[in-house]
Amino acid sequence: MDQTTCIAILSLAFLFHRLLRRLAGRRNGSKTRSSSLRRLPPSPPGAVPFLGHLHLIKKPFHGTLSRLAERHGPVLSLRLGSRAAVVVTSPACARECFTEHDVTFANRSLLPSQMLVTFDGAALGTASYGPHWRNLRRIAVVQLLSARRVGAMSGAICAEVRAMVRRLHRAAAAAGGPARVELKRRLFELSLTVLMGAVAQTKAAAAARTESDDADDTDMSPEAQEFKRVIDEVFPYVSSVLWDYLPLLRWFDVFRVRSKIMAAVSRRDAFLRSLIEAERRRMDDGGGGDNKSMIAVLLTLQKQEPEVYTDTMITAFCSNLLGAGTETTSTTVEWAMSLLLNNPGTLEKAQAEIDAAVGHSRLINADDLPRLGYLRCIIAETLRLYPAAPLLLPHESAADCKVGGYDIPRGTALLVNVYAIHRDPAVWEHPDKFVPERFAGGKAEGLFVAPFGMGRRKCPGEALALQTVGVALGSLIQCFHWGRPDGVEVDMGEGSGLTMPKAVPLEAVCSPREIMHGLLDKL
Repeated sequence: MDQTTCIAILSLAFLFHRLLRRLAGRRNGSKTRSSSLRRLPPSPPGAVPFLGHLHLIKKPFHGTLSRLAERHGPVLSLRLGSRAAVVVTSPACARECFTEHDVTFANRSLLPSQMLVTFDGAALGTASYGPHWRNLRRIAVVQLLSARRVGAMSGAICAEVRAMVRRLHRAAAAAGGPARVELKRRLFELSLTVLMGAVAQTKAAAAARTESDDADDTDMSPEAQEFKRVIDEVFPYVSSVLWDYLPLLRWFDVFRVRSKIMAAVSRRDAFLRSLIEAERRRMDDGGGGDNKSMIAVLLTLQKQEPEVYTDTMITAFCSNLLGAGTETTSTTVEWAMSLLLNNPGTLEKAQAEIDAAVGHSRLINADDLPRLGYLRCIIAETLRLYPAAPLLLPHESAADCKVGGYDIPRGTALLVNVYAIHRDPAVWEHPDKFVPERFAGGKAEGLFVAPFGMGRRKCPGEALALQTVGVALGSLIQCFHWGRPDGVEVDMGEGSGLTMPKAVPLEAVCSPREIMHGLLDKL
């Protein structure tokens, strides 16, 4: 669509919008007068009719909201096309939202394109607060992501990490010295493979793979590779479709965005249904044993309550777990490695801790993590500086309420900018610096750090994510020397997206530590 056509369409839409507002104003004059008595949060000037504040939004979104908060305060209102939003950028107001008003803000604010991707909002992460969501949450916490189940998954996580370490070691051996590797791809593959194994048991333990499996230099099973292709097709459309905010433009969907989304979603659902059918056949044949996949657990529940645990519900659950967990986990490790490469002294200190606690005769495992206090501080500081979801997932007010003394009308989207809150200079000394020691000895206890959210909508996969991040990051530190390509400092620019990827994917130079050669040669 050329610029002239866009302007013409927006002009027509603007005129139609003004006509509707004038008619609505005549019918609802008294209501408008009463609403004007409310004390709404401050709003940036320059709102454009029909567009609202959309013209002020630049990428990355959390950066724009941080700058607006600096000028207009910790609670501000925005009009994003047809959608009203309030942005919270202070620890006190964020706590107020997730404690005093936790139920009020327990709903999700979903865009039309997201409804297409999330089974009309029926998945765990997107469902409206109510009996359906409570049942999904109970299943996730009790059946799928409990401490016992996450503990039982530690062996599979360590096996996949071992496979990644083995490939890095062989890459260095093939290079005859330090090897330049793109960590982003390898970490994404690791995260997706771990989750695919947990959800569907898509392959045997990594230690059992043959030499031919290593030839393609990938840690992913065929199933994981297929799901990655689906993710790559779906994600570009999530929260980035203009007609999400300007509904009239859906009439002029000349790029056929909706049909492209539906085609990608159809492929995703067909793939997930094939996993469900494969697990169902395996169970009918007496397979599965005690260590059931998540799909097997859900299919067992389906036999007890088929009207609740439908195939559609199971498909939505699996899509949510895979989509939400893969990118967040891999991106966190990528940010942590980027910070360590720019702070080699911290990297050396972490290596010394692992050497003392674990030694050199075996790789780090999940049981070691409680004894690696400095490694946990590194992860905590990484999540402070680069939270997996910088704006969390949007909430929506189910009733009128007050936040920070301002009136928040029902139906308003709530965006909590944890990225900005984690860097508040009134709370954190040198907030933009990477200082893991600030979390040592309980120093940060009581301060607002919420990379996984707060309240009843807090991410139920936190324990699994932290275990995967800990074992993966610890193993990379334990086994290799790391350097920056050409000695140039790692670019810490932030990209756009729900999970704040790095603007420039991380490349690093790795070489096996001499003290670890004996162990690495046996992998």
